[in-house]
Amino acid sequence: MTETDRGKLKLYMGYAAGVGKTYHMLEDGQNLKSQGVDVVIGYFESHGRKDTIAKTEGLEMMPRAKILYRGSVFEEMDTDAILARHPQVCLVDEFAHTNVPGSSRTKRWEDIEALRNAGIDIVTTMNVQHLESLNDQVWEIAGIRVRETIPDWVVQQADEVVIVDLSPRALIHRLERGVIYDREKVDRALQNFFKESTLVALRELALRETAHELEHRVKGEEGGKAPEQPDQQQTRQHKILLLVTSDPKTAILIRRAKRVSDFLGSECFAVAVLPSGNLSSLPETDREAIEKHLNFARNMQIETRVLEGNEVAQTLVEFARMNQITQIFLTRSRDRSFLPVWSGGLPQKIVRLARDMQIVIVSAREPME
Repeated sequence: MTETDRGKLKLYMGYAAGVGKTYHMLEDGQNLKSQGVDVVIGYFESHGRKDTIAKTEGLEMMPRAKILYRGSVFEEMDTDAILARHPQVCLVDEFAHTNVPGSSRTKRWEDIEALRNAGIDIVTTMNVQHLESLNDQVWEIAGIRVRETIPDWVVQQADEVVIVDLSPRALIHRLERGVIYDREKVDRALQNFFKESTLVALRELALRETAHELEHRVKGEEGGKAPEQPDQQQTRQHKILLLVTSDPKTAILIRRAKRVSDFLGSECFAVAVLPSGNLSSLPETDREAIEKHLNFARNMQIETRVLEGNEVAQTLVEFARMNQITQIFLTRSRDRSFLPVWSGGLPQKIVRLARDMQIVIVSAREPME
């Protein structure tokens, strides 16, 4: 299938529950139906919101798949039924949702990929905090580690991204009126995620992300040509390298490096350095942690390598020079069990060896998980 045969993806993005993403998605569905387009609701989460439920009237609702898991029955989007029905457009709520174990696919965005591969256009919804590269920033803003995330590349391939905006004060007013959640949940929400300061920061994050996405798309439409800037040529030559270790903070490192590389439009490499060049030689705990981080990097569409070398700093810098790396990202690690050289001040060794490169030390406040 060529890219032109794939279904289009339209994404409504907000910064919190209740801003109106699902409402706008359903409004799109109603407009399409009035134009004679064959549209169905693949999955819809009402949360008891009457105005939103009213927008489903007259739209065909696909039945949900029932999945037995640990003695309970769960309902998920029935992707196979939608494929068999094959509408022109399918409305799918909650893009970042994780399917219950036993489903054909792990994530709803993977279900949507299957529908798009079949030529079905999709309109879907998500909040900015579910974007993988922003996970750490959201945790610092809200104090909540978002577990359901979407890789950036999935969002970046959307044909259209629409920000659904509402002032934090107006959103809080909706919450207090019981429009977003049942009244018994309102006080707890106001004390946690729906603090005005948190909503202001998340809204700013969503608006920045949308502006960045727009800039990225404009450059793409112009064939990669952007308005000339003094450092334009220099920006195009950036290449980023990050060191993968068993340190739990490596996940933060991967997200940060990927976000910077996307912003610069540069290549990004994730590298682990081992004496044997083989993960199987490591203790089980370290091996599993590094494999997890390498898989995470691949999922973020970062090229990964496992290098052989007894001197981590030297091996890493040699790889960097060979691949014309301009920035090296490292964690400020407390783990001294992985390689003896780490305890000797690895960042300092890399700085001495790579004076022609920028070294970025990524740290984060505790706890990490």
